[in-house]
Amino acid sequence: MEREVDVIVIGGGPVGENAADRARAAGLEVVLVERELVGGECSYWACIPSKTLLRSAAALRAAQRVDGAKQAVTGGLDVPAVLARRDYWVSDWSDQGGADWLESIGVGLERGHGRLDGVRRVVVERADGDTVVYRARHAVIVATGTDPVIPPIDGLAESRPWTSREATSVTAPPTRLVVIGGGVTGVEMATAFAGLGTEVTVLARSGLLSGMEPFAGEAVANGLRGLGASVRLGAAVERVERTTADEVVVTLAGGETVTADEVLVATGRRPRSERLGLETIGLEPGDWVAVDDTMLATHADGNAERPWLYAVGDLNHRALLTHQGKYQARAVGDLVAARALGRPEETAPWGAHVATADHSAVPQVVFAEPEAVSVGLTAAAAERDGRDIRVADVSFASVSGAGIHADGYEGQARLVVDAGRGTVVGATFVGSDVAELLQSATIAIVGEVPVDRLWHAVPAFPTMSEVWLRLLEALGRPGAADAAASADGDADEADEADEAAA
Repeated sequence: MEREVDVIVIGGGPVGENAADRARAAGLEVVLVERELVGGECSYWACIPSKTLLRSAAALRAAQRVDGAKQAVTGGLDVPAVLARRDYWVSDWSDQGGADWLESIGVGLERGHGRLDGVRRVVVERADGDTVVYRARHAVIVATGTDPVIPPIDGLAESRPWTSREATSVTAPPTRLVVIGGGVTGVEMATAFAGLGTEVTVLARSGLLSGMEPFAGEAVANGLRGLGASVRLGAAVERVERTTADEVVVTLAGGETVTADEVLVATGRRPRSERLGLETIGLEPGDWVAVDDTMLATHADGNAERPWLYAVGDLNHRALLTHQGKYQARAVGDLVAARALGRPEETAPWGAHVATADHSAVPQVVFAEPEAVSVGLTAAAAERDGRDIRVADVSFASVSGAGIHADGYEGQARLVVDAGRGTVVGATFVGSDVAELLQSATIAIVGEVPVDRLWHAVPAFPTMSEVWLRLLEALGRPGAADAAASADGDADEADEADEAAA
């Protein structure tokens, strides 16, 4: 027998939760299917535990950077307390709170592996071996996320490598850790374990944080070295072996070796779609699910005639970030409800039912030492996009608030401006505690605020937000050049008059 409901959500991480919440808030009957823990990767093995592991050491370093406070720092990091705090924030890997929340809002929870079985049909294989079938009256929303990639390096898979899950759920930091990969996960975990006292070696084929402005990766590499980590750029790993002594030996191109207790692989993610039943609706198992701006799966059977399948979060490969997936989920949950209830659809750019920001205003924070944050386009990406740009670069040394925040504060900021439109299209900030500056840049980009108008957004003194004023000064005040030219012209005319009088 099949049970019929309005909406089925496959995947109970933050993205799936948001989609279910919005559809249910509109009065639709919703069932959410989750095979592991309600709250998903972010809550238990990624965002929450990783940032918790990073925070204690970051707070200690912050105190050590301020004279008067650093003298009070008389001890080192309490590692067991750090791990206990992490355990609290992941609820000891219990999802009872998440399950209770779903019940409180009236969303049904089906624990098991969900897979598509034709148009609007979902089969759930429960943990006890039973199978139940659901049919959606209106929509199926898939939010199954991604898994880490283990690259085909000789011996790596057999060496019992860590992925982000093992790193963030660690019960005791290893003495030595090799991190393969220079992206966000690799950088953050290297920072976390260096802070916990582990001897860390980072092996990256190119630079760090290649998707950001080059100066961000350079600053983070220097920061890791300042924490005692070894950062090896241009390092190609040829072989990994776990020895009989339970050590990991990593061999690089050229024959050099690095020995550690554990090896963490942070070289990318792949879609969790191999067992999703995509082949039953004309899609390829194991692939990303392509969507339009309403998150409608563009090539799924039946979607052209009557929209029913949506993919949100990492699975659609638009922006592999929890906050961006939740943004998509809010839009699609509301859209599914609007379509089910015959309400108006707002699918024009920046409408309520589309994820327009995915294309131009995706914010990202790398919780490294120092923090590196960005939104929108880098200068290089803007040029590749064919834009005529202006770039402003300033040092935080020019900002009083930064110097007050920490003695000897070091950091850099960049704005990328579309010269033709006169609006900000990209921003990057690097420095201690710059994450809270990012939302102002995101608002400027989403709102397409003219740079001329930003001069009237006065930053409070003495805060680090005064970096905005320094950036605007670097771009040049509108009309300043004309005023200067006019002043020079007046001076020339006065000189000519003096000469005539003489």
